[in-house]
Amino acid sequence: MAIHKGVAVAASKTDELISATGAAGDYLEGLLIIPATTSPGAVSIKDGVGSAITVFTGGASSVSSLVPFSIPLGFKSASGAWKVTTGANVSVIAVGDFT
Repeated sequence: MAIHKGVAVAASKTDELISATGAAGDYLEGLLIIPATTSPGAVSIKDGVGSAITVFTGGASSVSSLVPFSIPLGFKSASGAWKVTTGANVSVIAVGDFT
């Protein structure tokens, strides 16, 4: 059974590593998106040096309340550490099995 970890990423971070070293095969189960306003910024993920994938676009009045919500992913890294980029007024808890 894999050990799942939760890693917090603050608002306004770029390519924040969600593990100590990261490696191919790291498992990103999902993200808990935590908006601080009803107009939070975007959230994207990156697999190693790959291209960013937007998982939440955010923007003006993109959420109706400040209730955190989950984005299930179930991704394994192909090329290295997972990285998360958060916009203004949105933080994340990444959950998975990371090295």
